[in-house]
Amino acid sequence: MDQAVAASLPPTVLDWQERVRSAHAHKTPLRIRGGGSKDFYGARLGGEVFDTRSYSGIISYEPSELVVTVRAGTPLAALEQALAECGQCLAFDPPHFGPGATVGGMVAAGLSGPSRAAVGAVRDYILGLELINGQGELLRFGGQVMKNVAGYDVSRLMAGAWGTLGLLTDISLKVLPMQRAQATLYYECTAQQALDKLSAWRAKPLPINASLWQQSGDGEQGHLLVRLRGAVAAVQSALDGMGGTMLDHGQADAAWLACREQQLPWFSDMDPSHALWRLSLPATTPVLPCTEEGLQPLMEWGGALRWVQAPMQHAQALQALAASVGGSAVCFRPGPQVGLVASDDFGFTPASPALRQVQQRLKQAFDPHGIFNPGRLGDWALS
Repeated sequence: MDQAVAASLPPTVLDWQERVRSAHAHKTPLRIRGGGSKDFYGARLGGEVFDTRSYSGIISYEPSELVVTVRAGTPLAALEQALAECGQCLAFDPPHFGPGATVGGMVAAGLSGPSRAAVGAVRDYILGLELINGQGELLRFGGQVMKNVAGYDVSRLMAGAWGTLGLLTDISLKVLPMQRAQATLYYECTAQQALDKLSAWRAKPLPINASLWQQSGDGEQGHLLVRLRGAVAAVQSALDGMGGTMLDHGQADAAWLACREQQLPWFSDMDPSHALWRLSLPATTPVLPCTEEGLQPLMEWGGALRWVQAPMQHAQALQALAASVGGSAVCFRPGPQVGLVASDDFGFTPASPALRQVQQRLKQAFDPHGIFNPGRLGDWALS
């Protein structure tokens, strides 16, 4: 590295580079970890813990430009508070899953909250980032303004890579103003009735920001929540034409927070011998017979995201069911009595030969010795 460039880097980044170079030389696996709030996800957690929380803070924030650049170890809650003080937010509503969630972990996990179907995913808001690759080299992709798209796709590639391709240092994100009006409507209906309502509303210019259907007790009956966000006139017009019962703001905010953080009773009352499965499907997919027990799924994103509780032995059946309608299924969270299992059996959908080849080439380019988070995403990330 050029001495002038090295002199301009924060000491923490230089220390990180040296540690990664040493790990590369000795082929020592490293487990990149921020707050550890998403340690439940993945086939295997292995390697020396590489804690990123020492590199924290907002580097630059230009509210008028709708751009913030932040260090990867920054607490996600701290960033959201700073944005809220300026009337802005991370529109994709990222889940924390714990008080220690970091911005780097948010990007690495690539998980979005209830708003995702309306506003886009984490990757859509990444303008640029800086990372240390598996050889200790510091690489920069993208930029800090929305007009700069150089290397944009490489930046987005890190969203959902779970740290297997590089150690994130600095991240530039697009932020948005908070919407001026918000309301939540409540309906009692079956899962299919909810899907029919959502399908009809998609054909209209309604400010629907999020939706949630969950079962109410035994039987097929449940309730649907629909969140509206937008201009005051748009939200009021939708309220006048959509029917339903409007929830008070406190009750609605609590429900959406519990949905985002998977703290609803539907999640917390899960059978400890079952795993939580995440099905990504076309929103128009009808209700599917997801488990032998007949448990109704919890549905978000207008029907495109469906959560199912089922034993691990249902992996192939769930994956085949999702694939039959053009979707996919993955084990998101093993139950307390399931625990972590071998990567081959964890519940990742097997990649096609073409996709596996792309994955392996990316891994070879960014982390040739496979030191970052080995096994977290299954066998492809091992080498």
